[in-house]
Amino acid sequence: MFELLAAIWLGILTSISPCPLATNIVAISYVGKNVGSPRRVLVAGLLYALGRSLVYVTLAALLVASLLAIPQVSIALQRYMSKLLGPILVLTGMVMLGLISPRLGSNSVSELGQRAAGWGLGGAAALGMLFALAFCPVSAALFFGSLIPLSLRHRSTVLLPMMYGVGTALPVFLFATLLALGAQRLAAAFNRVARIERWARGVTGIVFIVAGVYMSLTHIFGFFTF
Repeated sequence: MFELLAAIWLGILTSISPCPLATNIVAISYVGKNVGSPRRVLVAGLLYALGRSLVYVTLAALLVASLLAIPQVSIALQRYMSKLLGPILVLTGMVMLGLISPRLGSNSVSELGQRAAGWGLGGAAALGMLFALAFCPVSAALFFGSLIPLSLRHRSTVLLPMMYGVGTALPVFLFATLLALGAQRLAAAFNRVARIERWARGVTGIVFIVAGVYMSLTHIFGFFTF
């Protein structure tokens, strides 16, 4: 049960991290301009969220299944996963706290959003898939540094990636709903979520570092083993 909640929480954090959050709102706004009614804005937001979460689920499932399907890798993961997870959690926590900032390639969100404005409902899902592949440092750390090790540890090729996908879709659909209700409410919600995200990311980053240090001391250096 804990791992399911953790996967959903990681998905929510991914979706409300600064770069994906801005991308989501820009994309839904551009798509929503040409779809007409508030109901169609909601549908466009849902399709965008489904497209984005589908990429995360598929990518995670393929990575986990591929690693577990190779006997040598599977045996190595079973033997060394506990030792690797500690340093991975520490590094992920440091990225979330902004202590280290790996440079990743960026995409032109505005340019792609302008092109997508004419796609309507049919392009909403495709736009979600496209933007899901544009990882930022925090979203990459959450996905590759947290979800993938969590799925590997529990040998979950579908369930945990699916819960992660659900988590990434929830904030996106919420913003689509607010956009359908009015831009003013969307702006107010954006400011609130930005403040909540900084707090949630900071707390989660600290928890990751503490858990990573504890696991490193336990599984690498042999402390706290009784």
